[in-house]
Amino acid sequence: MTVRNFAIEYDALNDHNTFSNGDTLAGRVIVEVSKETKIKTLTVKAKGKADVAWTETQGESNVAYWDKEKYFSQTVLSVVPEDKADGSVTLVAGRHVFSFAFQLPYQGLPSSFKGAHGKIHYRLHAKLSRSLRAASKTETKFNFLARADYDQSTLMAPQHGSKDKNVIFFASGNISMDIFLPKTGYQQGEGLVVDGEIVNRSTRKIVPKYIIYQKQSFFAGGQRAVHTTQILKEKGEPLVSSTRQNLTKVLVIPPEISTSIHNCRILKVEYRLKVILDVSFTKNPVIKLPLIVLPNGTSSNVLEAGLYPDLAKMNIFN
Repeated sequence: MTVRNFAIEYDALNDHNTFSNGDTLAGRVIVEVSKETKIKTLTVKAKGKADVAWTETQGESNVAYWDKEKYFSQTVLSVVPEDKADGSVTLVAGRHVFSFAFQLPYQGLPSSFKGAHGKIHYRLHAKLSRSLRAASKTETKFNFLARADYDQSTLMAPQHGSKDKNVIFFASGNISMDIFLPKTGYQQGEGLVVDGEIVNRSTRKIVPKYIIYQKQSFFAGGQRAVHTTQILKEKGEPLVSSTRQNLTKVLVIPPEISTSIHNCRILKVEYRLKVILDVSFTKNPVIKLPLIVLPNGTSSNVLEAGLYPDLAKMNIFN
């Protein structure tokens, strides 16, 4: 085999090995040949796109839905210096390293994500072409973490929900709760402070439960597929009959979860806080409040200015 090794590598910019808007992605293509070899072209491409696909049963048949969205594609047509009039290059036997660099776009890119019915992915591709030979190809993926792209008024908007329910089966009375969040946007790893009041005027014991869950939505062919995953669940102190509780509960956003994604046409990642009053033999009252999960280390300047202020005008929680 003439081409013994053909690989593509890139240089990490941080400990998490992520890239963001406007970053320069630099690396190298490694070509190892066993003998003198004439190369027509060696190209490198960086690209990002989203794909979704799922099937649904309708009657006696399965219907497939799929779509894709392309974000960018940049190509370096030649990363080797030309040494022939026809543009070809001759490599001597041995290992050769060719450098390349791309600047990633500043706008319009969602974070890397892999979900139940789709993914957002970014890759580097290299292609080595020779006369009368099949082209050699190699690729590697890289992780993209989008900067916070919400207006501060959206992130700092307080949230409130209330619920009131009469208990009638094998019991009597009323239970109610008021839940408040001081803001909507939280960084990965940040503490989410839940304030509120729970009133138990019933003859039953109630137990408050706090759940943070992720909602993945996929869009294709005018249809939507939804997948939810519970991220965190904690219980509060039980309330016996005829008691009132002023609560302050701190829930830590897991640092490893994906950030919210609202800037992809075919894939959306959202988060909710769900507060449940668990009552025996009756339908539990539930409050759901929206959350936006931001990259850890998002600066206050970015939150205030926003990369895309127009998003503040959107209702992102439909």
